[in-house]
Amino acid sequence: MAGVRAAEAAVPPPVGGSESPVLMAQGGPVVEWLSANSGAFISGAIQIVLVLVIALILRAVAGRLIDHAIKRMMASHQRIGSGRLGKGVLAKANGSKNERQQQRADTISSVLRSVASVVIIGVAVVMVLGELGINLGPILMSAGVLGLAIGFGAQSLVQDFLSGVFMLMEDQYGVGDVVDVGDAVGTVEEVTLRITKIRDLNGGLWYVRNGEIVRVCNMNQDWANAVVEIPLDASVDMGHATAVVERSLDAFAELPEQSEKLLERPDSNGVVGIANGAVTIRVIAKTKPGDQWALGRDLRGHLKRDFDEANIRLAYPMPLNAAGSS
Repeated sequence: MAGVRAAEAAVPPPVGGSESPVLMAQGGPVVEWLSANSGAFISGAIQIVLVLVIALILRAVAGRLIDHAIKRMMASHQRIGSGRLGKGVLAKANGSKNERQQQRADTISSVLRSVASVVIIGVAVVMVLGELGINLGPILMSAGVLGLAIGFGAQSLVQDFLSGVFMLMEDQYGVGDVVDVGDAVGTVEEVTLRITKIRDLNGGLWYVRNGEIVRVCNMNQDWANAVVEIPLDASVDMGHATAVVERSLDAFAELPEQSEKLLERPDSNGVVGIANGAVTIRVIAKTKPGDQWALGRDLRGHLKRDFDEANIRLAYPMPLNAAGSS
């Protein structure tokens, strides 16, 4: 008997002791509920996964379509530009535009891809919340009220954003262009969807909201004109002066350092003004965008040297009292 008692004492008690039946009794409803709703859980999980996978596929497809559409738009814009400018001018003017066109295409593609991603992911999130059994009515109503409040409070921000998008799509200006947007005139240093930074001639940096820009004069697009006006003395023989100007323009157009900037031979418009003892002649040279100022300075110096060699006098302004007494 002693051996039997020792053997019984060596046998370990059941796991959990007397508490195991209680836990099983408490967990029974949970197990039954899980077993009863396991099919709905699996179906819901599959639908959520499908929604997320479809959203990712749509996002990738939308990105591809946007890139393809932007490339076609850029190609169409280049064809229209070639027809407008002519082959000879475009061959020289388009060399500096390719990089800018690519930058603009990348910017527009990035903006449109971001908008498409926000829309697709937002719809996917709403569908997932619906699958989880969350009541979307109050959420959508709150989002609508919040969006309306933000729309009224941030009208200027929305206006700046839309103006920036259209500005990029229409290629109104880009970084490095010299523009006149009203109060600010200078070189564009940075362009965002909200503001444009312009550095003026004095070195000041202007921050201009895109929504406040109602007109733009871009001096660096497609081609530009260098306009040179030279006042000659009223006693100068205009026939002789015109011949000197034509010879000077021919020689100027043949200079290697100037021929790279010129799109066409400079053209003389003849006499454009007679006043205060001066006869003003005008010369216009079509140049690559951005080269009109430097080329204009060189052309003035070239004409001045040729006038000096031909003994053609430039005009000296007459004092007002001398003009009145005569």
